[in-house]
Amino acid sequence: MKKSLIAAVVLASASFVSTAAMAATVGNTPQVLDLTDGAGFFGDTFATGNNGNTFADRFTFSVEGTTGWNLDAIISSVSHSADTGLDITGVSLYNATGNALISSGKSLQSGDIDVWTISSDNLSAGNYYLQVSGNLVSDQAASFGGAVSLAAPVPEPETYGMMLAGLGVLGFLARRRKQGKPA
Repeated sequence: MKKSLIAAVVLASASFVSTAAMAATVGNTPQVLDLTDGAGFFGDTFATGNNGNTFADRFTFSVEGTTGWNLDAIISSVSHSADTGLDITGVSLYNATGNALISSGKSLQSGDIDVWTISSDNLSAGNYYLQVSGNLVSDQAASFGGAVSLAAPVPEPETYGMMLAGLGVLGFLARRRKQGKPA
């Protein structure tokens, strides 16, 4: 009796360890994010039979020019229930040089529908990547998708006010100079 109890415990422990050892990181990474006119779509699809596996997909892109660019993105997945498909656990923006974290995403909704957003201001010229991480929670096929846009920053109203004040001062000085000259 004692030997069969010990054998059962050993067998149960071995099956738990083998399940943990079978978990793998899956996904198609890195992928180039094609930003046509500063906007693009990205995502990944996972085949059936990946229950318990994780993913950390990287979507690479480049920023050009001297203007600091603003990035905004939304990432989502839809499943029949929270127990099927996948669970997005994180979204991050990194500078590809040195893998420096720039910004972390924010979860807006989790469960059968996962929705995440991420934003960053003043990206300088260089190479970057968005990383989407998560877990596959069933053996069903699953996918996630996202949209990203880069936009030049819009000047604040105070900037326009200062510019108009400066133009007003220049106009005043030009008029004063013109009035001060003899005819």
